[in-house]
This record gives sequence, C-alpha cells and structure tokens, in this order.
Amino acid sequence: ASDAPVPGPVIDMLRPIPSRTPLMDVLRTGASYLAHWDPDAAANTVEANQRKAERMLARLPVVLAAGYRLQQGKEPAHPDKHRTLAGNLLWMLRRAEPSEGMVEALDVSLTVYAEHEYNASTFAARLVTSTMSDYHSAITAAIGALKGPLHGGANARVMDVLNSASQAANARDWVRQAIGEKRRIMGFGHRVYKHGDPRAIFLKPLCAALAEKTGNQRTEELAGAIEQVMREEKGLLPNVDWPSARLYHYLGLPADIFTPLFAVARVAGWSAHILEQAAHNRLIRPSGRYVGPAPRSWKPLSER
Repeated sequence: ASDAPVPGPVIDMLRPIPSRTPLMDVLRTGASYLAHWDPDAAANTVEANQRKAERMLARLPVVLAAGYRLQQGKEPAHPDKHRTLAGNLLWMLRRAEPSEGMVEALDVSLTVYAEHEYNASTFAARLVTSTMSDYHSAITAAIGALKGPLHGGANARVMDVLNSASQAANARDWVRQAIGEKRRIMGFGHRVYKHGDPRAIFLKPLCAALAEKTGNQRTEELAGAIEQVMREEKGLLPNVDWPSARLYHYLGLPADIFTPLFAVARVAGWSAHILEQAAHNRLIRPSGRYVGPAPRSWKPLSER
C-alpha cells in the first residue's frame, strides 16, 4: 500500500499516448518508465531487486488503471491504501464500489496467474537478467513476450469465441463446424496440462457464482456446451484462459484489459525468477545447430 502511489510524471507521460494504443503497449511503456523514479534502479543486489519487485507489483496495477481511464477520457483514480491489491484495481478501473464476491474472484484469478514456471515471458525475463541487465528491463521484456496471442493474448480472444458461438442458432453445431474448418478455438488445451488445467478447474465455480450474481447465466451455459463438444470431439479440456475471460467479462471489464491483468499478476512470478537468476547467474546463451545445405565448393567470380 505504501508503494502503490505512482510518481506524477509517470501518469503525465501516459496522457499523450493515443487512445487507440493497446493497453499492453501502455503497460510495457509504463514498466520501463517507472525505472527512472526508482531509487534502486541501478542497484543489482538481492535486497535492491526485492524492493524493486515490491514497487512494481504495487505500481503496475495503478499504471494499468490510469492508462485505461485516460483512454476513456477520464481522470485516473488514486489508489486507496485501505484496499487490497485486487480491490484497489477494481476500484481504480471502474470507480464503483466492488462487492466482496467481485474482489475475491479477481484476487483468485490474479493468484492463479501469478506464476507458471518456464513459459515464454518468464524465459524472456530470465534471459535478460542473465546478461546482468536491470530489473526493469527484464520486466519490460517479459511484458513484450506476454503480449503475443499465443501466450497471454489468448484470454482476450476467448470472448471472440463466446460471442461468435452465441450468435449461432446452435452453439454445438458452430463448434463442430469450427473444428471441421480447423479453426483454433482459444481457451482449450495446454502444452503442460494434458489432462486438464487445475487453474481452470479452480476458477470454474467462481465463474458460475459471479455469473449468477451479474445475470450472465446464459453465457455460462454456453461455455458449458462448448466445453462438452470440445471434450467429445477433440479430447481437449479448458485451460485457465477459458474461465478467466468469462470472469473478467462478468466483472464488467472489456476484453482489451484481460491480458494486462494477466501481466499485473505475473509480475510476482517474473520477479521471483529474476531474483533467482540474478542470485545464481550464468549467461543464458543457447546454441543453434545448422541444418542448411551441405558444404559446397567455391569458385572465383571470374570462373562462374
């Protein structure tokens, strides 16, 4: 709470950013810009990196909320030191008092998103850290990696699936047609969890409860129908993006803020990896194996 207030110049820097700019870009710029006002920016000790991690975890949600409100033509809201991180984030984004159920749902989603071993963004953070670069550079690189639609951007595209299926006369037929046309249905399957993502299982009841409280039962029923067809036709189970996208939608948040929320949560995991990499560092330098044409003889230009 004491670290949450963001220096005024950082908020002022967000003001001229065009409103069409993706919020992940705003977040990436904000994370880098925060370094200029961090008293430990140049220090690379364990203690300094811990302090930087605490500030980033506290301030990036404020940057996100400020960027979002400025895009709406509204003034940013100041963080309230009496609220939790999740409660503060909802308050700053919506400027409406969230219910306890809403705060709990967002808090749980941020917790399950917080860390997930060697994914692309975490590897990017460790790679930058391994060069003995600074904490803010590593976080900025991680946000850049998370922006990709095959990593963090998948949760925003879940709503496209639900919106498209809801317009079909029969959602099951829509899913079967999409499968037949080899279209990728976001929110299903995982490179690590072959038998179901435990994070998705954990979020599902929270989704159902929030749907009932916000009048979104039809969307929840639609999601259940799609899940069943995907299981029967493809043997694929939901990953964490499937319930989290619905959960954020039920909270009244737009799809373009889903991935930035993922980033805000993942700062915890990225920071833990950065600290570990810095404490036991060795330069990460993968080797590439040449698989092109075999060696060929060379002739001088005059003989060609």
